Amino acid sequence: MTQTIIFPFIDYWWFYLAFTFFVMLLLVIDLGVFHRHAHAVSIKESVTWSVVWVSLALLFDAALYAYTNYRFSVDPTIVAATGMDAATAASKVALEFLTGFVIEKSLAVDNIFVFVVLFQFFGVPAIYQHRVLFFGILGALVFRGIFIALGAYLLKFHWALTIVGVFLIYTGVKMIFGSDDEPDPGANPFIKWVKRVFPVTTEIHGQSFFKRLNGALYATPLFLGLVFIECSDIVFAIDSVPAIFGITREPLIVYTSNIFAILGLRALYFLLAGVVDKFHYVKYAVGLILIFVGSKMTWLTHLMGKELSMAWSLGIIGAFLAGGVLMSVVSKPERE
Repeated sequence: MTQTIIFPFIDYWWFYLAFTFFVMLLLVIDLGVFHRHAHAVSIKESVTWSVVWVSLALLFDAALYAYTNYRFSVDPTIVAATGMDAATAASKVALEFLTGFVIEKSLAVDNIFVFVVLFQFFGVPAIYQHRVLFFGILGALVFRGIFIALGAYLLKFHWALTIVGVFLIYTGVKMIFGSDDEPDPGANPFIKWVKRVFPVTTEIHGQSFFKRLNGALYATPLFLGLVFIECSDIVFAIDSVPAIFGITREPLIVYTSNIFAILGLRALYFLLAGVVDKFHYVKYAVGLILIFVGSKMTWLTHLMGKELSMAWSLGIIGAFLAGGVLMSVVSKPERE
């Protein structure tokens, strides 16, 4: 993988701002127009929104391909710096974005399982779950931006690349051989701190995160659910952001592929929440994906004597994911 950054932040800071503004505009339209009134999201609606978010990601990928091809065609200096012609560079960038997007979508299955548990734990009705996830997404955008900026700096050093690769391998092995115990939101230390700072109601008060009762400000179960979503996203970001950096060193590709995957997470949740337990073997597929990406960052490239092509990387990741889904469909897990 070339060390030359095609989209350096100093030249593309304006794009980060424009892209973030575009995402915020989409979220405002989503909440203010399509979900202005709280309602339980139907399967049909979740399928529609899933198609919308995936289509937007693919359209962006096509635009990224076209722009990269144009830039390499008109700028001979970047061709000389990277050693790639326009067609090669455009294909590489587009495949890196698509691979990062697929990895993040794969890791999202674990997020969905946690969301199911926490909504049951806090008793959040289906009618208000979209609102909690919406504000959870806003927080996720901030945390992912911080993690990506930190990762882009640290991965300039070879030792950091090795540490991240070993961590991904460890996480993948732990995911495969670890226990299937459900997370306990009540044991989260940050939620315990929130309960000490705010008195907490035991009832749902509409879609409010806070409610003033008898002159005192109370947090509602919706707010506790939101806190746990933010805490869980920080944990998931520790896995997902390094995993995408194992595919590409371009912060712009990492940021955009991550954000597009997060945008579709709510629709994916409402689509899969009722059947997530049936995809038992997807967890093992995700573990293998993390091990594969971690191996690329540590020893696989040295063993092969060259960088594994992005097309092969995407094919291997897709094969792991498809295998996990197929095994889940044809074979029941040992424990329901």
